[in-house]
Amino acid sequence: MSQYIHKSHNVSVLLYHLVFPAKYRRAVFSPEVDQVLKEVCLEIEKRYQINFLEIGTDGDHVHLLVQSVPTYSVTKIVRVIKSISAREIFSRCPEVKRQLWGGEFWSDGYFASTVGKHGDENMITNYVKEQGKGYQKLHENRQLEIFPIQ
Repeated sequence: MSQYIHKSHNVSVLLYHLVFPAKYRRAVFSPEVDQVLKEVCLEIEKRYQINFLEIGTDGDHVHLLVQSVPTYSVTKIVRVIKSISAREIFSRCPEVKRQLWGGEFWSDGYFASTVGKHGDENMITNYVKEQGKGYQKLHENRQLEIFPIQ
Protein backbone atom coordinates (compact mmCIF):
# COMPACT_ATOMS: atom_id res chain seq x y z
CA MET A 1 0.00 0.00 0.00
CA SER A 2 1.23 3.49 -0.80
CA GLN A 3 2.45 5.78 1.96
CA TYR A 4 3.30 9.43 2.26
CA ILE A 5 7.00 9.94 1.56
CA HIS A 6 8.39 12.66 3.82
CA LYS A 7 11.45 14.57 2.64
CA SER A 8 13.05 17.71 4.07
CA HIS A 9 10.98 20.08 1.90
CA ASN A 10 8.06 18.04 0.61
CA VAL A 11 5.60 15.27 1.29
CA SER A 12 4.36 13.25 -1.65
CA VAL A 13 2.32 10.30 -2.82
CA LEU A 14 3.26 9.80 -6.47
CA LEU A 15 1.87 6.60 -7.95
CA TYR A 16 2.38 5.42 -11.52
CA HIS A 17 0.88 2.58 -13.54
CA LEU A 18 3.58 1.45 -15.99
CA VAL A 19 3.30 -1.13 -18.75
CA PHE A 20 6.38 -2.48 -20.54
CA PRO A 21 6.05 -4.84 -23.52
CA ALA A 22 8.75 -7.40 -24.17
CA LYS A 23 10.78 -6.95 -27.35
CA TYR A 24 8.89 -8.17 -30.43
CA ARG A 25 5.93 -8.78 -28.08
CA ARG A 26 7.37 -12.22 -27.41
CA ALA A 27 5.68 -14.24 -24.68
CA VAL A 28 8.81 -14.55 -22.52
CA PHE A 29 7.27 -14.20 -19.04
CA SER A 30 7.42 -17.78 -17.84
CA PRO A 31 7.00 -18.44 -14.10
CA GLU A 32 10.81 -18.41 -13.80
CA VAL A 33 11.21 -15.05 -15.58
CA ASP A 34 8.29 -13.66 -13.58
CA GLN A 35 10.04 -14.66 -10.33
CA VAL A 36 13.37 -13.17 -11.44
CA LEU A 37 11.64 -9.91 -12.38
CA LYS A 38 10.03 -9.67 -8.94
CA GLU A 39 13.35 -10.37 -7.20
CA VAL A 40 15.10 -7.72 -9.30
CA CYS A 41 12.38 -5.18 -8.52
CA LEU A 42 12.89 -5.79 -4.79
CA GLU A 43 16.62 -5.21 -5.28
CA ILE A 44 15.88 -1.97 -7.14
CA GLU A 45 13.79 -0.81 -4.16
CA LYS A 46 16.87 -1.11 -1.94
CA ARG A 47 19.06 1.09 -4.18
CA TYR A 48 16.58 3.62 -5.57
CA GLN A 49 13.63 5.57 -4.21
CA ILE A 50 11.18 3.42 -6.17
CA ASN A 51 8.64 1.24 -4.36
CA PHE A 52 6.87 -1.56 -6.21
CA LEU A 53 3.32 -1.88 -4.93
CA GLU A 54 2.16 -4.44 -7.50
CA ILE A 55 3.81 -6.42 -10.29
CA GLY A 56 1.79 -8.43 -12.77
CA THR A 57 2.99 -10.20 -15.91
CA ASP A 58 0.85 -11.33 -18.83
CA GLY A 59 2.89 -13.38 -21.28
CA ASP A 60 4.34 -10.60 -23.43
CA HIS A 61 4.17 -7.57 -21.13
CA VAL A 62 4.32 -6.48 -17.50
CA HIS A 63 2.17 -4.09 -15.46
CA LEU A 64 3.75 -2.26 -12.53
CA LEU A 65 2.24 -0.05 -9.87
CA VAL A 66 5.13 1.99 -8.49
CA GLN A 67 5.55 4.85 -6.06
CA SER A 68 8.46 7.24 -6.22
CA VAL A 69 9.68 10.68 -5.18
CA PRO A 70 9.27 13.99 -7.05
CA THR A 71 12.98 14.14 -7.94
CA TYR A 72 12.55 11.08 -10.20
CA SER A 73 10.85 11.73 -13.53
CA VAL A 74 8.75 8.99 -15.07
CA THR A 75 11.45 8.62 -17.72
CA LYS A 76 14.13 8.04 -15.08
CA ILE A 77 11.96 5.47 -13.28
CA VAL A 78 11.33 3.60 -16.54
CA ARG A 79 15.02 3.71 -17.53
CA VAL A 80 16.17 2.36 -14.15
CA ILE A 81 13.62 -0.46 -14.09
CA LYS A 82 14.09 -1.51 -17.72
CA SER A 83 17.89 -1.41 -17.78
CA ILE A 84 18.50 -3.28 -14.53
CA SER A 85 15.74 -5.84 -15.04
CA ALA A 86 16.82 -6.62 -18.62
CA ARG A 87 20.44 -7.16 -17.60
CA GLU A 88 19.48 -9.39 -14.67
CA ILE A 89 16.88 -11.43 -16.56
CA PHE A 90 19.37 -12.13 -19.38
CA SER A 91 21.98 -13.08 -16.79
CA ARG A 92 19.75 -15.37 -14.71
CA CYS A 93 17.62 -16.78 -17.56
CA PRO A 94 19.92 -17.31 -20.56
CA GLU A 95 17.18 -19.08 -22.56
CA VAL A 96 15.34 -15.74 -22.80
CA LYS A 97 18.31 -14.15 -24.56
CA ARG A 98 18.04 -16.83 -27.25
CA GLN A 99 14.33 -16.04 -27.74
CA LEU A 100 15.08 -12.33 -28.17
CA TRP A 101 17.80 -12.43 -30.82
CA GLY A 102 18.40 -8.66 -30.91
CA GLY A 103 19.99 -8.49 -27.46
CA GLU A 104 17.24 -6.32 -25.97
CA PHE A 105 14.64 -7.49 -23.48
CA TRP A 106 12.15 -4.60 -23.56
CA SER A 107 10.51 -2.77 -26.45
CA ASP A 108 11.52 0.87 -26.76
CA GLY A 109 8.11 2.22 -25.75
CA TYR A 110 6.06 2.09 -22.58
CA PHE A 111 2.73 3.17 -21.15
CA ALA A 112 2.62 5.43 -18.10
CA SER A 113 -0.33 6.80 -16.19
CA THR A 114 -0.64 8.54 -12.86
CA VAL A 115 -2.78 6.93 -10.20
CA GLY A 116 -4.65 8.97 -7.61
CA LYS A 117 -4.67 7.98 -3.96
CA HIS A 118 -7.50 10.34 -3.08
CA GLY A 119 -9.82 10.12 -6.06
CA ASP A 120 -10.12 9.81 -9.78
CA GLU A 121 -9.67 12.44 -12.46
CA ASN A 122 -13.30 13.61 -12.37
CA MET A 123 -13.28 14.04 -8.62
CA ILE A 124 -10.06 16.09 -8.68
CA THR A 125 -11.31 18.14 -11.68
CA ASN A 126 -14.44 19.10 -9.76
CA TYR A 127 -12.44 19.82 -6.62
CA VAL A 128 -10.14 22.20 -8.51
CA LYS A 129 -13.08 23.88 -10.28
CA GLU A 130 -14.77 24.53 -6.95
CA GLN A 131 -11.74 26.22 -5.40
CA GLY A 132 -12.51 29.77 -4.33
CA LYS A 133 -16.29 29.43 -4.69
CA GLY A 134 -16.72 29.39 -0.92
CA TYR A 135 -15.05 32.80 -0.81
CA GLN A 136 -17.20 34.09 -3.67
CA LYS A 137 -20.39 32.94 -1.95
CA LEU A 138 -19.40 34.73 1.24
CA HIS A 139 -19.05 38.01 -0.62
CA GLU A 140 -21.87 37.70 -3.18
CA ASN A 141 -24.28 39.76 -1.13
CA ARG A 142 -21.86 42.64 -0.69
CA GLN A 143 -21.45 45.38 -3.26
CA LEU A 144 -17.78 45.52 -4.20
CA GLU A 145 -16.21 48.53 -5.84
CA ILE A 146 -13.63 47.52 -8.41
CA PHE A 147 -10.87 49.99 -9.20
CA PRO A 148 -8.98 49.60 -12.48
CA ILE A 149 -5.25 49.04 -12.22
CA GLN A 150 -3.27 51.93 -13.69
